Amino acid sequence: MTKRYVMVHDENKCIGCQACNVACRSENGVPEGVTRLQVRVEGPFGEMPHLHFKYHRVSCQQCEDAPCVKVCPTGAAYVGEDGIVSIHGDKCVGCMYCVAACPYKVRFMNPETKVADKCNFCKDTRLARGEEPACVTVCPTDALVFGDANDPQSDVAKLLNTKITYQDKTHLGTKPRVYRVPTKRGGI
Repeated sequence: MTKRYVMVHDENKCIGCQACNVACRSENGVPEGVTRLQVRVEGPFGEMPHLHFKYHRVSCQQCEDAPCVKVCPTGAAYVGEDGIVSIHGDKCVGCMYCVAACPYKVRFMNPETKVADKCNFCKDTRLARGEEPACVTVCPTDALVFGDANDPQSDVAKLLNTKITYQDKTHLGTKPRVYRVPTKRGGI
């Protein structure tokens, strides 16, 4: 059976600490001023003393029907056999079509490499070593779960089968592979 890597962000467990952002930056050599992922903190909502926040992961959604891949004129943006949307840096000509096509606005031009960049679930580093993405391993509240959704014994498959989740902008037909457990009330 083909692997189907997905990530689940539990917005109830997330505290917006940005440890995921720092770990990603360190693991993938992401320069200052750009980011492969961040957690957007929204709020406060409610009234004292019952204030709460919402936490929303902003990163590549690893679309199964990826607009960035469709518009790439050189084949630099591609979907690997593992289903992960990645970039062949040596094929990127910096046209930024992929940046413009991404409906989630998470692609960027790396100012050091001059190549389009984005989250690839640490495919070239941690996944290649059989490890989970950096963001998952450093999360202090276990708000991130990653794995093969086609493996019914995986934690991520069990989570998807037991929790209510949603995906961003499904009306676009991109079939994102980042799922979210919706905020019930928020963190702090």
